[in-house]
This record gives sequence, C-alpha cells and structure tokens, in this order.
Amino acid sequence: MNVGLVGVTGYSGSVLYELLRRHPKVDRVSLFGHAQKVAQPLKEVLPQLQSRSSILPYDPVEIMKNNQVVFFATSAGVTTKLAAPFIEADFPVIDLAGDYRLKSRATYEKWYKKSAPKDEYLQKSHYGLADFYEVNDAKYVANPGCYATATLLALAPLVQNHLIDPSSIVVDAKSGTSGAGKKPNEMTHFTKTNENLQLYKVNQHQHIPEIVQQLKIWDENVPYIQFTTTLLPLTRGIMASCYAKAKPGITEDEVRSAFVRTYSDDTFVEAAEGVFPTLKQVVGTNFCDIGYQLNPVTHQIVIVSVIDNLLKGAAGQAIQNFNSMFNYTPETGLDLTPVLP
Repeated sequence: MNVGLVGVTGYSGSVLYELLRRHPKVDRVSLFGHAQKVAQPLKEVLPQLQSRSSILPYDPVEIMKNNQVVFFATSAGVTTKLAAPFIEADFPVIDLAGDYRLKSRATYEKWYKKSAPKDEYLQKSHYGLADFYEVNDAKYVANPGCYATATLLALAPLVQNHLIDPSSIVVDAKSGTSGAGKKPNEMTHFTKTNENLQLYKVNQHQHIPEIVQQLKIWDENVPYIQFTTTLLPLTRGIMASCYAKAKPGITEDEVRSAFVRTYSDDTFVEAAEGVFPTLKQVVGTNFCDIGYQLNPVTHQIVIVSVIDNLLKGAAGQAIQNFNSMFNYTPETGLDLTPVLP
C-alpha cells in the first residue's frame, strides 16, 4: 500500500514517518509539505532519519492519484484550509491535528482561536479514539489529542458505568516538552524547563472541550471537568492523575469490575488496581498503563494514566486507526518496546 504524509518535520510527523516506514503493509511513503514550493531532501531538515526521501510540494490531486490514504501531521488550522478536496472525493484521511475533533464550529473557534471547518465537513469526521471505536466506513479520521487520550482512557470505565458523581471530575495532567511542539518558545527554553515545573493553559487547554465532548457521549450528565496542565522537565510522556467522587454505595468490586470489563481484551491498555504506573513503562511504546484505587475513607477514586504523547497520544494511535481503516490487526506495525534504561 502507498501512503502520503503531509507534515513530516514536526515531532509527531517524524515519529509517524518512522512507524509507516517499518509497517509491514506499507510499500511506500510519499512526503509532502503543505507550504512546500520545491522538492527538498528530507535529510536537510531531519538528518537523523538517514532517509533519501524528499519532501514534495503539496498537491492533493497527486496525493490521491498515487496513494490509498493520506496522513496530516500539521499544526492546528492547516487541514481546515487543505482537507476539502479529500473530503469531497471521499478519500481516506487520518488527521493528527485538532481541526476536525470537535463537532461544534463555535466551540472550535473559542478554544483554538482559528476559523473552523465547514459544519458539513465536521459532521463527516470520525473521532478516532482507537481503543473504543472502529473506523468502519469512515473516510475522515480525527486522531485524538494526547491529553485527551490519556484522560479519556483513564475515566472511561467509571463514566460509562455511571460509578461517579459526573460533576466531580478533576484532572491533573503533566506532559514532557515535546507535547508543546517543535517551535521553541520562552516556556520550553532549557533554562526554564530544566529542574523546574510550570503550569500552563490552566482551564484554557484546547483539549478540554474534546474531553468533555466525549465524556458527554458516554454520560450526558457530565457538565464539565477541572483540568490542569503542567510542563515536565523531560522530553516525552504524559501522566494524567484523575480524581472523581464515587456515587454512594459504590464498592471496590464494582470499580474493579468496570476496569476489567473495559480493558481485559484491549491490546494496548493495561489497568491494575492499586498499582500506579510510571512514565518509563510506556515511553517508546503505544501502550497506556492505568492504575486505580477507591479510597474507602474519602470515597474518592484516583486513576493514574500514562502514555507516550508522541506514540499513543499521536503517531501510534494514528497507526491504530490506519489498521482499523484497512482491517489489519490492531498491533500491526506497533510491536514497540519501552526506551531503556
């Protein structure tokens, strides 16, 4: 199979390119730059990949003519401008940006501060939370955000089974600097991140409406969440520490049963009661490890979820959606091992 990739130079794009190059069902990966005017050798911008490929000027006709699917690993706002030809042609797209995750144009514009796609296009998009939804006949897959993935996987068993007070959800999420993207800023400067912790976008992170949108699908009574983000002095990884009040009478057995039912057959999610994961368990893999516990005194449930933000939170989940779209097994191309030591 031939695939196109628009946006290889960012962190998620370069990781996705490596996954596609080693995917056993992919024969060729063609690279395109959405603002590219002339072809450019990939080694000029990413010499560490040791690739002889070139980044070609963006051409939707060329992409659709010579490929069976296209991935977009571009910044927010790009696919709003570029995706129309693919949507009109019903051509398979997997989009790692946030443009098509939200079903409300007004919500997107409020949180992203950018013009939203047409409503008719938004309604055609499929929210690709791969551990819960098959792609089936969908042609436009909106790959979930990294914080959203970690948080939703942590909360799903409790929300779907109505075990918690829906207004009690608090999330304390932390991410490595690669989650901020490749373009440097004052906050990601080494002298600011080294030996430091920084809160950012408190109550303003663009993944908040995405998380709430999905939680409401599982339980329409979820009104909101309290969501805080912290920048960690490391490169990769997300830890989402989630807290929620158990409904009166909910027992440890009921909490345990909910997680077991939800994830016992899941290829990429491991959940354990009373055993809380660390980032090093998952960095370099497409796994999400979850620990959970009901406090019998406070009746609070704590759930800790860890993922690699560039894999399970971006490129790895995009491959899961690719596998689902073309009926490959979930683990195809994702036989990865943690980065050691």
